[in-house]
Amino acid sequence: MIWIVFSKPEKWSVFRKRVFDEIEIIGINSISIVAIMSVFIGAVISLQIASNMDNPLLPSYTVGYITRSTTILEFSPTIISLILAGKVGSNISSEIGTMKITEQIDALEIMGVNSLNYLVLPKIIAAVSFFPVLVIFSMALSLVGGWFALVSSGMGSTEDYIYGIRAFFRSYEVVYALVKTLFFAFIIVSIAAFYGYYTKGGALEVGKASTQAVVVNSITVLIVNLILTQVMLL
Repeated sequence: MIWIVFSKPEKWSVFRKRVFDEIEIIGINSISIVAIMSVFIGAVISLQIASNMDNPLLPSYTVGYITRSTTILEFSPTIISLILAGKVGSNISSEIGTMKITEQIDALEIMGVNSLNYLVLPKIIAAVSFFPVLVIFSMALSLVGGWFALVSSGMGSTEDYIYGIRAFFRSYEVVYALVKTLFFAFIIVSIAAFYGYYTKGGALEVGKASTQAVVVNSITVLIVNLILTQVMLL
């Protein structure tokens, strides 16, 4: 399937329009849920760390340091990708699956259109292009949420939190997170498209395909996350 998906588009003007449409559907429409999850989980992370810092030997900037490391290395790239696997993956699978059972894909094939290339490739490019933007956005909001929760609860100061965010920072951590995100974006869209495209039956099967896509996507993202962590960090 992937080999056919990555064939040359027949009309570049149509292809470009579909890519921008998919960026809006897949990326821009996901900003709100990413923002809400990032702010609240960042707040929870910082409060949990601050409330469990009983050792007086730990420096006061530890909260900011651990919040930053947790956010960049795991929360933003992995947890946000799992959320998007549910939102974006189920949407793609159900959309393509509905087109399959209503014979819209057959109509495209009869007209001489490469249906896989036409339907799936713009989604993959949109996800690979915009998921890193969402992850960077998530990193920033998570740190802001952690700062707000920490300061408003009186468990830390702005100066210590910012110092912790800047302490021992390595730009490679951001590169690692974005590389993971690119893999996750490709996996989420391609698996969801596969289950949707090869759906057979009726509306019930479309629902089952959507559920299967989300489950397989989540498991695959976690497995790939483990492999990439071993390859890139260890």
